[in-house]
Amino acid sequence: MKRSILLAGAALLALAASAKAEETQFAAKLVGHAILPANTIIKAPENAPEHLQTAGKFSTPDRKRAAGLGTVPGKDGVRPTGLSLPFDGQPVQGFSGIRNAGDGTFWTLSDNGFGNKMNSSDAALMLHQVKFDWDTGTVDRLQTIFLTDPDRKAPFPIVLEGSDTRFLTGADFDIEAIQPVADGFWIGDEFGPYLLKFDTEGRLTDVVDTLVEGKPVKSPDHPTLTVQANPTLPMPAFNIKRSGGFEGLAQSPDGTKLYGLLEGALFKEDGSMEQAEGSQALRVIEFDAASKQWTGRSWMYPLTAGGDAIGDFNMIDETTALVIERDQGAGSPDKACADPKNPATDCFATPALFKRIYKIEMNDANLGGAVRKIGYIDLMKIEDPDNRKRQGGGDGFYDMPFNTIENVDLVDATHIVVGDDNNLPFSAGRALDKADDNEFVLLEVGEFLAAK
Repeated sequence: MKRSILLAGAALLALAASAKAEETQFAAKLVGHAILPANTIIKAPENAPEHLQTAGKFSTPDRKRAAGLGTVPGKDGVRPTGLSLPFDGQPVQGFSGIRNAGDGTFWTLSDNGFGNKMNSSDAALMLHQVKFDWDTGTVDRLQTIFLTDPDRKAPFPIVLEGSDTRFLTGADFDIEAIQPVADGFWIGDEFGPYLLKFDTEGRLTDVVDTLVEGKPVKSPDHPTLTVQANPTLPMPAFNIKRSGGFEGLAQSPDGTKLYGLLEGALFKEDGSMEQAEGSQALRVIEFDAASKQWTGRSWMYPLTAGGDAIGDFNMIDETTALVIERDQGAGSPDKACADPKNPATDCFATPALFKRIYKIEMNDANLGGAVRKIGYIDLMKIEDPDNRKRQGGGDGFYDMPFNTIENVDLVDATHIVVGDDNNLPFSAGRALDKADDNEFVLLEVGEFLAAK
């Protein structure tokens, strides 16, 4: 009797594992393709300090100030991208989150700057309202809001602490996700990680520490952490990896809740990372917008084999959402280097293999456990029977072989918008020798959005 029960249990486990492995793939059709060229530079505001009139001055390998404009070549590994730092002005680049405004326009935001806290002190933090012309393939930047901290809400000294306008930079916060609301914007940060609130003019009003089950979440870049003066003493404690904070931030349809999705799995006390369903898992944390408090409710997002990060996160309805999941690769697999350990300039060392958008379900039934992955679309092979693409892809298809794809949102009942983060001037996944543009696509995915 016991043996038969054990065998039945084993069979059920095998079926569960099989069901998880056989994730449902849905088709995606390219309807529109719009491009903002990589080398799109704007002037800093006239009242910004001289420090912000140019950007990328500390992107040299040794962290010393660059000798002059355009003296530091941008590279993706060993491959030159054709653009050089510092820039004369601020680059409109690295879009890392998007939200449909409901009026034909979208809000998006530039990433923190040039990849880390140390080299981004002259990168101004910006939000952009944009509109896509799918017929002409252009991106119209309607307005840019530069973020500031005039009321000294940041709980630490910012880079421009002593200035009059107190513009915020990529060494203060690493902004990655956006949710516009009636009185401003909620922004997800990775350095703290923090949840940030700005008013409609881009002025910082709130900095919210992150809590999971009542415990603080801190990255190695949290401003309260310092290295011990004595190397024999314990290092400062943190429980999420660098760049592991809020890559995704969704909002409930009624606006009462926000859902922050961490990019990195939390470290447990024994040094291991949180898991769900046998895979490394990321936390989705619920936040009450009215009280500006974490509710204590959360879900786990298990990564699929081949995926190691998320890129963006937005709700479809009360219980289902879109999540970009990806690997760290860039470039077409058919141009992979023969020896990735010794890459050349005419091949991709680590080509893109796993670039997906999942539809997930998170509700009271799976609260505290794993979200349900309903299915996915593959961004490496999007159907293009009408030849709507403007670059990339091949015969009858379009692809997104970018390192970071960090923008997805619902457009209507059958369409979504998707865009890359081009990590200017460091990512070259579309071509071997050219910095990636900011590409946005309109995809028809009616069956995917309707899937249960």
